[in-house]
Amino acid sequence: MLQEAKDDFGELLALLEQSHKTLAQYWLGNEFVIEVLLTSIIAKGHVLLVDVPGVGKTTLAKSMAQVLGLDFNRIQFTNDILPADILGGSIYNASDGQFTFTPGPIFTDFLLADEINRGPTRSQSAFLQAMEEGYVAAEGKNYPLSDLFTVIATQNPIDFDSTNPLPEAQLDRFLTSVSLGYPDETAELHLLNDYKNTVREEPSAILNKELVGRLRQTCDEVFIHEDLMRYIIEISRKTREDQRIKLGISPRGSMHLATACKAYALVKGRQQVLAEDVQKLIPPVWDHRVLPRHGRDNDSSLAHEILQDILQQVAVPR
Repeated sequence: MLQEAKDDFGELLALLEQSHKTLAQYWLGNEFVIEVLLTSIIAKGHVLLVDVPGVGKTTLAKSMAQVLGLDFNRIQFTNDILPADILGGSIYNASDGQFTFTPGPIFTDFLLADEINRGPTRSQSAFLQAMEEGYVAAEGKNYPLSDLFTVIATQNPIDFDSTNPLPEAQLDRFLTSVSLGYPDETAELHLLNDYKNTVREEPSAILNKELVGRLRQTCDEVFIHEDLMRYIIEISRKTREDQRIKLGISPRGSMHLATACKAYALVKGRQQVLAEDVQKLIPPVWDHRVLPRHGRDNDSSLAHEILQDILQQVAVPR
């Protein structure tokens, strides 16, 4: 029985590694971004991509949904989008004289919420509330979202026109936040030259809904030593005491980092969390949660510098 469990675990990790390699063929950029997205999905979290248009966000999201075998929808946020455009609403049926709820595009497994900070605050709040609670409330009833519901939301830089920066409490709904960045010169030359010839077809599904669910269950079984948990707590407590920080890491932020480290260990083919995993994931999991006392709102570059400084002050468990 134990051998069967080991074989099953090995098969899951092999499929996860194959998914990673396939995605790397369809999106040319930093592979750590792919690792962060896979980590977030396995850890049951949502992702915020903060970047300029045209760097491959939609391509990456669609390719990931296809490789993982998940249903995919996309919402383009605009300054006049309404909550009903996202969540759905009740439509009157004249034949039976009753209202019937029609689900919106949020009812899917994998959702790309494009340019979320272009939407009005009311629509942002309704969308983020559904993300947090896992259901849509309408006409006195709760309509549950998919068990695998995952959001990749994109946000334009804060100095772009017609943007409404997400409040800190709503930013906290995202497990990770990451920037794709521009491709390097070699990758961009490949895009202009033979990328379309190399990747003629959409990627095939390597995983499916059942296997993604099993990966999430396996994530709970990944071992994280108590010393590493204390390491996470010590760093988070220092963010609450640091005079440069107005809003430090909450206990929920500490829990999210621990869970993300377990999922990241699986992505790297391990059943145990290492100290290096914690250090690697602090930027994507915590940078958007820290609010410095000075600097521009929603600018995580200063938060990143402060966190890296605090990280150097805490002894690494051996």
